Amino acid sequence: MGFDGAVRNGTGRARRVARGRVVEVAARAGFVARGAIYVLVGVVALRIALSDDGGKQADRGGALTELAQKPFGEALLWLLGLGLVGMALWLLSEALFGQVGPEGRKPGKRLLSAGRFVFYGVVSYLVLAYVTGDKGSGSGSSDRQVDDATATVLDWQGGQWIVGAAGLGVVAAGLWMIGRAALRKYRRRLRMGEMSAPARRGVDVLGGCGRGCAFAAAGAFLLVAAVRHEPGEAKGVDDTLRSFSHTAAGPWLLVALAVALMAFGGFSWANARWRKV
Repeated sequence: MGFDGAVRNGTGRARRVARGRVVEVAARAGFVARGAIYVLVGVVALRIALSDDGGKQADRGGALTELAQKPFGEALLWLLGLGLVGMALWLLSEALFGQVGPEGRKPGKRLLSAGRFVFYGVVSYLVLAYVTGDKGSGSGSSDRQVDDATATVLDWQGGQWIVGAAGLGVVAAGLWMIGRAALRKYRRRLRMGEMSAPARRGVDVLGGCGRGCAFAAAGAFLLVAAVRHEPGEAKGVDDTLRSFSHTAAGPWLLVALAVALMAFGGFSWANARWRKV
């Protein structure tokens, strides 16, 4: 067998592994882990809205702290981190060999999977770092990181334009998520025929736009920081959610968003059951 044949043979084996049972289980574990994080962030946000947050942050760090305080918390955190590793590996297989479906090998879809692979790779690393003792991944860190990074970039030449472009990108991502949720684009990725009628209705209810709203709001705060040239205006997830409780609608807007985030967590769990992977 020549070199080209060996390469083709190796690529074929790798593709079969990527479409195999191990990667499928890893992907479903990742959806379970993602759902757990969104539900926990929503729970903490709900406590903030009801003025009983105990000083916890409504972000990834707050979710990890919430879970760590439960019985068998450390074991649960390990499972959460390993689940997110599974999600990253599945996305890497999509980036390398394409997504499920007739258009799954398009460059744009593979590039999107590659970007999500990087994101979930970083998140899984931070979760595992937290459980092994790096509490810098814990409560309050995400907001400080956002503020520090924004302040640094705003000091660059053309920094306002860079931060403004980043804010527009985050807003656009949030609106894209909202639009896809409203149009029920997620149905193409789920095995809807295997669901009962109540399950289909439940998925449509849970597949809402809470995550998109949070993204769009965070992007808007970045835009404010760029326009005003005020680094402190940039907000992480926790500060963004807390800002909702200071609107004219009072805490009820934050309550609604907290429920939406928990619903998206439930939608992630539905993906763990019925997603085409």
